[in-house]
Formats: sequence, C-alpha cells, structure tokens
Amino acid sequence: MNAADSVGDGNEPTVQNLFDLTGKAALITGGTGHLGGALSRALAEAGATVVVAGRDQARAEAAAAALPGGRRHHGVALDQMDPASIEQGWNHAIAKVGGIDILVNNGHEGLAADWTNVTPEQFNRQLANATGYFLLARRTRDDVVARRARASIILLGSMYGLVGSYPDAYESITSASPVAYHALKGGIIQMARHLAVYWAADGVRVNCLSPGPFPSTQADPRLVERLCEKIPMKRMGLPYELKGALLFLAADASSYVTGQNLVVDGGWTAW
Repeated sequence: MNAADSVGDGNEPTVQNLFDLTGKAALITGGTGHLGGALSRALAEAGATVVVAGRDQARAEAAAAALPGGRRHHGVALDQMDPASIEQGWNHAIAKVGGIDILVNNGHEGLAADWTNVTPEQFNRQLANATGYFLLARRTRDDVVARRARASIILLGSMYGLVGSYPDAYESITSASPVAYHALKGGIIQMARHLAVYWAADGVRVNCLSPGPFPSTQADPRLVERLCEKIPMKRMGLPYELKGALLFLAADASSYVTGQNLVVDGGWTAW
C-alpha cells in the first residue's frame, strides 16, 4: 500500500509514514563513492534494505556492512559500463532481496578530456553511463510489473545538465568542465521524463536528482574558491545535504511526483 491507497481508505498517512522505507529494498550504484556513501546511508536510516553496488565486490560489501543495520544490507559487484556485469550484478541483488523497490542510478565513470581534446571514443564511452542507467531502470520496471508492485527510480543528473559552466572558473587551474559530461547529464534528465511518461501506468515513478557542486576533498582549493563565487549561498554542498532530497524522491512522500528533476545546488541555477 502506498500513500495514495491510504488516502483512498480515509486514512491520511503521517509524515513519518510518508518517509518510512521499512520493508523496501533499494539498489544503489556507485554506493561506495563520495556522494554514494551519503545516499546509501539515507536509504538505510529510513529503514530500507540496501544493496550497495560498485565495481569492487569487497569494497561494496564493506560499505554495506558499515550502514546502520549492517546485517540486513548487501554488497554486489556491478559495473554499469558493462552489460554483462549489469546482468550478473542485478541477478545477485535479486537473489539477496527478492525484488527491487527503489533504484538509485548514481554510479559514474568519469572523463578528464574536455572539448579541446576529447576523442570520439571517449565521448561515446562517457554517454554509455546513460545506457547503464537505462538498462538497470528497465530491469527494475520489468521486475515491478512481474511482482505487481510499485517502484521509485532515481537517476543522478547534475546542474551541468541544465546550464553551461563558467570558463573563468576553470581557467589556468584545470581543463574545462567536460563537454561529454554536460551532454550525458542533460540526456539523463530527459531520459527520466521520457521513462516517467511510459512507465506511470506500471506503477513506476522515475525522477532525477541533480546535485550542484559537491567536491571531494581532493578538489583544488583554488577551483573551490572560484566556484563558491558563482553560488548564491557562497559555499560548496556537503554530501549529507543530498540525503533529504533523495529520501523524498524514494519514499511515498513523493507518491504524486514523476518525471521531475530536483536540483540541489545552493542556488547556482537560479541566477
């Protein structure tokens, strides 16, 4: 039963009910990374059983064990850039939890080349991140239909799927923000809209979560300083500041939300 069913029965769900993921199984790709760790914790803290997926099995298992309620979580090896790995990782996850109610497509294979030197092969490979997102989303949809259940699918976009980057922010420090990355993230946002329209009748919601600047500790402090000047809030985002947005999209709190892009960027795209 979801929130809409409860209202139909005359019982309005509480806020606690709307954000509770108890009894739900969530698969998150890139769950061992800078942002993936915080997103995985959000799902676990809300009560979900979390399957942490990453390229390295041992690292994924360690990340799952470190989550709140560690014994109920699982780690699987899954490389979204490899269709065979997607199939193997998906089957492993299903064997562990029986079915996926929440999919968070967060994994990303990066690219250093910018518009000045990116090769056709590099550009095409960067776009293959979106292919992996789609293949996992379709598996989730098919699983839900077979089980006559419902699901929430969240694709990780970016503010750079909406706006271009400032050349002066990168000048003399690093190469420009990769053009292939911008094309990728813009495509992911549009893919969420497209799938949401086609899968709504199947009980599957598809939304996009687009972070702004959330640099890791390895980021050049000069670049961080320049980027802060472009943000109304004048600071970088912290990984935990994505937890609430993710939970909203994953849970029944957003039961009437699909095909949307939730931007968490400190106001960057509001200029």
